[in-house]
Amino acid sequence: MRQFKKDLRNLTCIANAKEILQNIRHGSNRKEFITGQRRNSKFDASFNAILSESDNIKTSEKLFLSPNYTIVQAQVGTTAVLHCEVVDIGESTVSWIRKHDYHLLTVGLQTYSSDKRFFTSTGKNGQDWCLHIRYSELKDSGLYECQVTTHPASSLFVELQLVEAHADIIGGSEKIVKSGSPLRLSCVLRRSTEPPEYIFWYHGDRMINYDLKGGAAVRHGRQGSELIIPRAEMKHAGNYSCVPSNARSVNVTVHVLQSEKPAAMQHDSKGGSTIPYKTNDAFTKFVIYFFYILYLKS
Repeated sequence: MRQFKKDLRNLTCIANAKEILQNIRHGSNRKEFITGQRRNSKFDASFNAILSESDNIKTSEKLFLSPNYTIVQAQVGTTAVLHCEVVDIGESTVSWIRKHDYHLLTVGLQTYSSDKRFFTSTGKNGQDWCLHIRYSELKDSGLYECQVTTHPASSLFVELQLVEAHADIIGGSEKIVKSGSPLRLSCVLRRSTEPPEYIFWYHGDRMINYDLKGGAAVRHGRQGSELIIPRAEMKHAGNYSCVPSNARSVNVTVHVLQSEKPAAMQHDSKGGSTIPYKTNDAFTKFVIYFFYILYLKS
């Protein structure tokens, strides 16, 4: 008898479920199944939970214009911006929460975090609630939640990925050039998401962008810069640095070699000439200079 009653209850539950599904397919009002009397209370609770979750999803879809779980890439040191477009929120408030530690960052336009790098602004007629992170750092990477205080609360998630840009000298950290040959240093930015405000070149500790002579020049591009010296001299040897405004700098050491070709006799404006020699012996220099004077007087 007990088994019969149990089977009867199960059949009743199945019949109710079939009736519910059939009415849903035909667009019937779901409330009558929530408020109506049914014999299986566990089934009612599960079904109500499903309906409630479905309502929450539909509510979120109606509130948010931005897609959920978007990925935003930004460069370390810049201002990262996360977007949350909402519509028809009425008197509800928009808040931003950092998910990894559930830290409340902003409520409306008010910043609640002690880290003042975080702030909120609105755009598109008050629909786009943007979270700004100034001077972003690698530790700021992660998931952020844009929450609207409906009942229950509705949320949209944005993942922030931060990359660290760095400068790179084409050809490596050592550059060898012969005297009299052109010297060209090319600096490119790697993993950069936006162009730098400036790129400075240093020779040693001296910034040389605006102090170039002898036809030397600096040419800037969207993702790099180039230093060009038409004729390298011994004074051009040393350490050079490429320093972008928003990326890690890079150094290169330039070695200028004396030309190995024998220098031809060069005539000065007075018709004289210079005789090339390579010696450190003072007496030899004196003898050469003595005969050079005799040559000029002859």
